[in-house]
Amino acid sequence: MAMDSEQKLDELARKLGVQEAELKRGVERAELAEKKLKSIEDELTTVGDQMKQLEKSAEKALDREEKLVDKILSLQSKYKVTEAKFEYGEMNIGKLNQRIDDIEDEIYREKLKVKKCSDELEDTFDDMIANY
Repeated sequence: MAMDSEQKLDELARKLGVQEAELKRGVERAELAEKKLKSIEDELTTVGDQMKQLEKSAEKALDREEKLVDKILSLQSKYKVTEAKFEYGEMNIGKLNQRIDDIEDEIYREKLKVKKCSDELEDTFDDMIANY
């Protein structure tokens, strides 16, 4: 019986050693898993922070895009107004150039009339001097 008890004790000691070794390996695996979990949590935090920054950047980009679209629409409107003013100005220039041409023609005709009158007066004075 003593031998039987020693065998059982040895067997229990061996099982205890095996259980302690398995416990040690389990603890090591748990510690490794905790380290991996901590690393993944840190990485997740980093990714979350980056997502927040990207969201802010996206919002800013959308705001800039809206402002630029408004500016483009404003510039297009100003361009149309300017183009209409340009066409009106060109039309007025054409009319004014025609009016200038008409006035120059009228001035030329009047100069011819004045020249004719001047020549007639000169002829009349020459006749008066010659006859009197």
